Amino acid sequence: MAEAGMSSPFILFRNDKSGETLVFADPVEIVTATSGDEIQPALARLEQARQAGYWLAGALSYEAGFVFEDKLKPLIPNGRPTPLVQFGIFAAPAGPDHRLAQPLQETSLPTQLEDPRATWDVDAYRQRFEILHQHLRQGDCYQANLTMPVEASYRGNACTLFWSLIERQPVSYGALVSLGGQAIVSRSPELFFKVDEAGFIETHPMKGTAARGRDAAEDEAIKAAMLADEKTQAENRMIVDLLRNDLSRIIETGSLSVPKLFAIETYPTLHQLVSHVRGKLLPGIGLPAILEALFPCGSITGAPKLAAMQILHKLEAGPRDVYCGAIGFCDPAGPMRFSVAIRTLTLFGQEGTSEHNCEAEGLSKSVRAVFNVGGGIVFDSQPGPEFEECLLKARFAVGDRWISR
Repeated sequence: MAEAGMSSPFILFRNDKSGETLVFADPVEIVTATSGDEIQPALARLEQARQAGYWLAGALSYEAGFVFEDKLKPLIPNGRPTPLVQFGIFAAPAGPDHRLAQPLQETSLPTQLEDPRATWDVDAYRQRFEILHQHLRQGDCYQANLTMPVEASYRGNACTLFWSLIERQPVSYGALVSLGGQAIVSRSPELFFKVDEAGFIETHPMKGTAARGRDAAEDEAIKAAMLADEKTQAENRMIVDLLRNDLSRIIETGSLSVPKLFAIETYPTLHQLVSHVRGKLLPGIGLPAILEALFPCGSITGAPKLAAMQILHKLEAGPRDVYCGAIGFCDPAGPMRFSVAIRTLTLFGQEGTSEHNCEAEGLSKSVRAVFNVGGGIVFDSQPGPEFEECLLKARFAVGDRWISR
């Protein structure tokens, strides 16, 4: 479960909007779970380290959340290239002047992925959509987040890819994870949860998407239409209700609130509808208890959560791995912050990425990049527009390039 002696593993977090960075390097220990029976011991070890005064930073794959439901435990994939849990235990984050926090020179960076291709064409998507829609008609679930993989190649390393994607879509929860094995480049706009110094926990579910307009006037019209659209509001409200229920398991009675409902966040390629749910944690609640109550985030499963996850497991081509999992860090003093790992790429063939070669070098080596895209399906969804919404979300990585399908 624990690994030591690796070559300079690290994690970089970046808020592109503020320019703030947080670097974790030189881990005291790396805790990894690659099978279902290792997940809870790994989380217990991490909580033990946090209680002892150490910082934690790392990633959980989506399927790690199966361990919290008896009906899902048998479905946990073992021995995947991407670990189910992988965290570093650190004495402290590095200072803002750490070399990994400094942007690479733009002129030296590759600007795009090559040969992007969706692993499902529109007919394959429609077949899965129709099965899911039958479940919706039967009342088995009310919403489910159907996702599909996109593959591409990239001539460079994880660091050059991370920095080259910032200008295309600045986000608040960028992350580069290189703790051994595959490297992870995340451009997530969605907060899974954060805990503040006073013990309040807040989650920001994101549900509802529309493409940007051609100018400011069209953008305003699109945003007004989103706020008036009953389908978009219903999708978001379902997930807000789900997360209110999840949070109620770990917060003080009477502390639950929804500070924001149906706020719109705008990015270079799209608008997203976001709500905020907040409460005061019960005394003694640590990372394992928070994850048991909330993980995976309801915005990327559906409602009811267990039924949606069971249905999606049968429909999707294989494990999501880190996509729709979580990436984040814990301060031993109490604060925590985790993003939902959407807009997230896994680079296969980047096992050698370390803080000592996180430069614009080795650009002749082509590696395989895999990332998923998806969207919430409800009763009045249509397969064609939903498939196109998936491809719209892929633009964070490929821009306006054609995606083969």
